[in-house]
Amino acid sequence: MKQGTVITRIMIVLMFFMVCAYLLFSVLRSLDDRTYTVTTYAHTVDDAVEATGLLIRAETVVTGQTAAIVDVLPDQGEKVRAGAAVAYLYQDESALDRRRELRTLTLEQEQLKYALQGQDGTDASRLDQSIVDAMVGLRTSAAYGDLTSLEEQSLSFKSLVIRHGYASDAGVDELSAAITALDAQIQALQSASALDTTTVYAPCSGTFSAMADGYESTLYPDMLESLTAASFKQLMAQDPTAPAGAVGKLITNSKWYLATTVSPEVAERLVVGRSVTVRFSRDWSGEVSMKIERVDEATDGACLVILSSTRNLADTSMLRKQTVDIVFNSLDGIRVPKKAVRTENREVTDPETGETTTKQVIGVYVLTAAQAEFKAVEILADDGDYYLVQAVLPDVPTDNQLKTAFRAGDQVIVSSDELYDGKVMTK
Repeated sequence: MKQGTVITRIMIVLMFFMVCAYLLFSVLRSLDDRTYTVTTYAHTVDDAVEATGLLIRAETVVTGQTAAIVDVLPDQGEKVRAGAAVAYLYQDESALDRRRELRTLTLEQEQLKYALQGQDGTDASRLDQSIVDAMVGLRTSAAYGDLTSLEEQSLSFKSLVIRHGYASDAGVDELSAAITALDAQIQALQSASALDTTTVYAPCSGTFSAMADGYESTLYPDMLESLTAASFKQLMAQDPTAPAGAVGKLITNSKWYLATTVSPEVAERLVVGRSVTVRFSRDWSGEVSMKIERVDEATDGACLVILSSTRNLADTSMLRKQTVDIVFNSLDGIRVPKKAVRTENREVTDPETGETTTKQVIGVYVLTAAQAEFKAVEILADDGDYYLVQAVLPDVPTDNQLKTAFRAGDQVIVSSDELYDGKVMTK
């Protein structure tokens, strides 16, 4: 074997082991490297307590006969006047089909009457142009999302189309005859519907809710005067059923209440007459400012609390048993891991006297252009494994200090063997 061949093989083997050693060293170094960063973001920490309670309103149940199909007319939270139709009760599917046909014919009759009112002998060419203009108006409103006059525009367009069909010397007579024929069909359908269709009317005015849960007869504003923590506990344990034939209910007063119990420590923070924010997050997501009406003394470690509001009635009209957050205060800041927060001795210069002193400063190291930069912060709240902080600035900060202050989006260095201003951070 030639000497050159042996040397070449030895060199290849050595290079192979060198490459393996380098790769192994890189892996071990990456595993041992304890430097990593976390992106910070704006966060809100609430000073709040959780409570479970009952919503109490002045309610009247709307009932009707037992039916196979119930067609509720008002939307949830819609205001209804006394005597208005709130539901149709159908005995079978054919009754529902008849009602749909009746609605279609009634709408067609209204359009014919609307067309008759505008029948002024307009010639066909002008009528065609009016139809084109109406189509353009509808399309423009739809394109811009303007639905404020959509119903009126649609009715006007349909009327023009119907008038176009009757645009002749005998147009008025033909419209009148068509209206009379539709009227006969509508009366025939109404007579047939009387046998298998029942209309339910509102017994009073109020805000409509499609949910009647059976609490309406036991939970009402007047009973709050005699409500205690013990009786509230009994009410929470109840599981009532809706009245037979109920199609919904009407809330007859805009003021509603939330009854709940809290610990004595929480009760001490509630002052009668003041307002507190109540956050709903289960069946409805939203915040309501509620007035503190009553805070009772503790009974068996629980204090009864009554809150009231006149806002968001429609949004909360379906709610009864709810777990909410009573929010006393909210803090806005920047969320950072606790491991990133450090306390260091820093030299601080008094801007008035020029005197330099050493004091402990709380702050974080931020990765800026591959270097570590210390930025002072103030801890606002403890949020488990994180702190809510805000930047600390001098009493009269300069433009440069404002630009370089700690802010949301900065990359904070969570851990490293040693950190100092200007240290080059590499992986």
